Amino acid sequence: MTAGLELGDVYNSTIERIKEQDGDKSRLGMAALMWISHAERPLRADELCYALAVELGSTYFSAGNIPSVSTLVGSCQGLITVDKEASTVRLIHFTLQEYFSAHPDIFSKPHSAMAEICLTYLNSQQVKALSTAPSASMENMPFLEYCSVYWGAHAKKELSGYARSLALELLKGHYSRIPTKLLLKQVRHFQFWRFDTWSPFSGLHCASFFGIFGVVAALLEAGGHDINGEDFSGCTPLSWAACNGHEEAVKLLLGWGGVNPDKSDKRDRTPLSYAASSGHEGVVKILLERGEVDADKPDNTGQTPLFYAAWGGREGVVKILLGREGVNADRPDNDGKTPLSHAASYGHEGVVKILLEREGVSPDRPDKNGQTPFSYAAWRGREGVVKVLLGREEVKADRPDNGGKTPLSYAASSGREEVVKILLGREEIDPNRTNNNGLTPLTYAAWHGHEGVVKILLGRKEINSDKPDDHGKTPLSYAAWSGHEEVVRTLLGREEINPGRPDNDGQTPLSLATKYGRERVVALLRSREVATPGAIRGSWYTTPCK
Repeated sequence: MTAGLELGDVYNSTIERIKEQDGDKSRLGMAALMWISHAERPLRADELCYALAVELGSTYFSAGNIPSVSTLVGSCQGLITVDKEASTVRLIHFTLQEYFSAHPDIFSKPHSAMAEICLTYLNSQQVKALSTAPSASMENMPFLEYCSVYWGAHAKKELSGYARSLALELLKGHYSRIPTKLLLKQVRHFQFWRFDTWSPFSGLHCASFFGIFGVVAALLEAGGHDINGEDFSGCTPLSWAACNGHEEAVKLLLGWGGVNPDKSDKRDRTPLSYAASSGHEGVVKILLERGEVDADKPDNTGQTPLFYAAWGGREGVVKILLGREGVNADRPDNDGKTPLSHAASYGHEGVVKILLEREGVSPDRPDKNGQTPFSYAAWRGREGVVKVLLGREEVKADRPDNGGKTPLSYAASSGREEVVKILLGREEIDPNRTNNNGLTPLTYAAWHGHEGVVKILLGRKEINSDKPDDHGKTPLSYAAWSGHEEVVRTLLGREEINPGRPDNDGQTPLSLATKYGRERVVALLRSREVATPGAIRGSWYTTPCK
């Protein structure tokens, strides 16, 4: 018999012992194992205890039902443990999770049961009594956040008739109470909305958010919900279903009379825009089957569905959209950035290649600040994209932006060592080229403390390591002012460096380090027998640094 089979036998016998326990321990033990093994995220001990205290069918949550953690652990016969650091409850070993996955019949419709428990709790008098603003009273309701955020995820996986009726009870009218706030706080692009703006958010919006087909259908059939109704952000139920990739719910909503498949929200984003951003290819195809949907419709920032797909690296969606007539693959947004700029900036090499194959896409098109896709790729350290773009003749590797900052300076300022090496290998690159204020790539690297880049640049014989900017400040001045000890040490190792060189205001590297409290740099400079400066004159000039 293998070790795996022996372990399975151990789990089998332990489960049987849990079921044979007296009183409520059997129920507690099996319910706890169900929750821990099927929860959408790790549960805290207090959350699990509250979950096990919920009585189905009761409209009042009784705190007297809450078991102690020790009772809970004991009821599971050693199969669970409490992680004291994270305060979460987990299975004793990952093989137990594998055991449950291999024996799905141990728990009968677990997600349906968990949805019923969550919905019962959300329909309780205590939750209904909460105001729309968070308060101290919520501190005594540890199960509220999990129920609000995940009841729909469980219901979508398994929807019982009872869970459906509980959901309809919860979602009737406007769903604008605390559960909405907790739910939408998890949504990345709505995290920073104020609580008092999150109204209205109808039951149909919520059901569409989760994509629960049976609940969406029931709400539509019951009437009383505007299928094109706007929530606090102007989103329709269709936008939420599309954003979260719920194809069946999208089809259902699109099949309902009067639906507007291209309705914009307050930021002028459409259902297609949200689906494209999230990479939901199936939803994108479904929406594009509707003639009313504008595949190239910009939002209030000038960004089209293609922008969002390129930004997120959604190669499949990019291909689908480029196959539509009327989609402008080189269309700039309000800042002059193209889809290629976004894809290059975020390092989506596959999308960059797809866009470059498109006729009409300019690989070196600058935005309003004069930055090109190549400049963004260099700044962000996207080595793969840098190499792809360098393969295009149209791309000027040393092209400055409106402020005179070159791709090499961008790479140096952000410490992108590999990109700096690639660029220095190009004949057309001038490693001493300054921006409009006289700052060189070495100055940027020294200012930001990128020792590795400083050493790479100093390895070039043509580098002027003591070149002052328009205000007389050298790379050593910037490193000293910023307190970058190792960069200062590296620069002081160069014979041509003048450590006592004053700028236009008469400030030396030592005086700057002294003025701004860079004690270690001061000690280093003094140890190199730099003359003590006189009175610090003038004011410290700062140049804009991207």
